[in-house]
Amino acid sequence: MKDVTFGQYYPRDSFVHRLDPRMKFVFLIVYIVAIFVATNFYGIAACALVLAAVIVAARIPFGKVLRSIRGILVLLLFTALLNVLFVEGETVYAQWWIFVISKEGLLFAALLCVRLVLLVLCSSMLTFTTTPVALTDGVESLLTPLKWIRFPVHALALVMSIALRMIPVLMDEVDRIKNAQRARGADLDGGGLIKKIGTTIPILVPLVLSALRRAEELGDAMDARCYMGDKHRTKYKKLRFGWRDLVALLVGAALMTGVVLLRIYLPAPY
Repeated sequence: MKDVTFGQYYPRDSFVHRLDPRMKFVFLIVYIVAIFVATNFYGIAACALVLAAVIVAARIPFGKVLRSIRGILVLLLFTALLNVLFVEGETVYAQWWIFVISKEGLLFAALLCVRLVLLVLCSSMLTFTTTPVALTDGVESLLTPLKWIRFPVHALALVMSIALRMIPVLMDEVDRIKNAQRARGADLDGGGLIKKIGTTIPILVPLVLSALRRAEELGDAMDARCYMGDKHRTKYKKLRFGWRDLVALLVGAALMTGVVLLRIYLPAPY
């Protein structure tokens, strides 16, 4: 659970932290599109350089950012293995039954894994540099046009904000439940896979009950404060675009343009 970095905020007074949350969302969407538009390692390298520049500008330690990859290592290995063994190509290195190891399969697997890593890192940077309240305000502001069709924008933003706030709370709750179970003599670390699956039940049941209790307490607190949703609701801090947001927009546009040009003039290696 300590490897879960999504939803955690890293306080800093940096260029990235001061960006408008709406621009961060727009930049994230542009960056994700650029990652999947890139079909060669030159475009992926350009995306990686931009992400590295963002991390440096945010003044967040690279080790803390890279720690978010540990949660998807199994997915990376599984994805790479499938692509290496089942993607056919012209240059075949080895073949047995339905399994084929080719040059094109290796390149495609490497490119896909790098895409997944960049996707996780850029998403983690959004939560590292933006508070849950700012994320909620940004989502609500971007989805304001949906209010014309009576879409519950404020409710969606509120649910997202509560979910982000609950991630570190539930992580701490898991640690407390584990320590309590160990104090009662439970062996949560030893044994094989079957035993480890069985040991999750004494942790999962109290965790679900605790989450439901916290949700009920939160609902009672909101009712006691006469919470009425977005009806006649004002905001203390108004979101405004500044010169930093213009710089971020230009960087995103330049990245997308460069990736598209590299896709056109440099063919894919597979």
